Amino acid sequence: MTEQPLPPDQDPAARIPVGLSSASVWPQPARAAFEMAAELGFDGVEVMVWADAVSQDVGALQRLSERYDVPILAVHAPCLLITQRVWSPEPEERLRKAVVAASELGASTVVVHPPFRWQRRYAEGFSELVGELEETSGIAVAVENMFPLRPPSSINRLRGGRSGASRSNGLSAFKPSPDPTEVGFRNYTLDISHAAAAHTDPVELLKRMQDGLAHVHLADGTGAARDEHLLPGQGNQPCAEVCEALGADGYAGSVVLEVNTRKARTPKQRAQLLGEALTFTRHHLSGGGSVRISS
Repeated sequence: MTEQPLPPDQDPAARIPVGLSSASVWPQPARAAFEMAAELGFDGVEVMVWADAVSQDVGALQRLSERYDVPILAVHAPCLLITQRVWSPEPEERLRKAVVAASELGASTVVVHPPFRWQRRYAEGFSELVGELEETSGIAVAVENMFPLRPPSSINRLRGGRSGASRSNGLSAFKPSPDPTEVGFRNYTLDISHAAAAHTDPVELLKRMQDGLAHVHLADGTGAARDEHLLPGQGNQPCAEVCEALGADGYAGSVVLEVNTRKARTPKQRAQLLGEALTFTRHHLSGGGSVRISS
């Protein structure tokens, strides 16, 4: 007897949108993310605003969204060291522009990193700025967990002892912490690859974010002291467990694949990897079992 699929209103996988970050097709431009999302059946795109001129152009992004019939789920504000002058040299202005862009593009979420330590004025007013922007725009400004430059000394903190999940020990570039739950915000982005680099258990971090979880970056890691963004299933992080928890707990946000596919030799190979990752994600959001991702 063939098992019948659940109706969309009962199926957790159908309820949670799965998006593709434009960072996942790098070094291809933002346009390629819309094309691949449409081809593979993603529910939308998260636009990483960076050096690619199209990623900075609201009109161009709107045209791509309409051309490929792919909605924009989120805008990632330019927060990286290499994007410190995109839109403006002032971090406050960059965040404000990201919120305006999200509003114009119909995106519900802006992803933003905690301030760097040297951005003193921005850091001092960051919490108030985030609250103000959320109140005036209706956009969720979801602060993302990051990782210290030097991770905690004990690798056992990666998964060992969930009752004692690591907070932000180590040398950090962020003020006051790479863990936004230590400050407290209305909305958070959970990034599993960042949690791996911080030697923080992502399941415990998920619990700390609780009802404030607005957005998820799904990517794997090994606990190396760098941002790996492996395909889910290729590291040692509980990607499947996190997805299953989201599917079971009534999560109302999006799950976005933000992965590194730079080793793909051709667009066809990149599409295969991302297609398998999409299958993995939807499968585990619906509470499924093991799915293998190609090496």
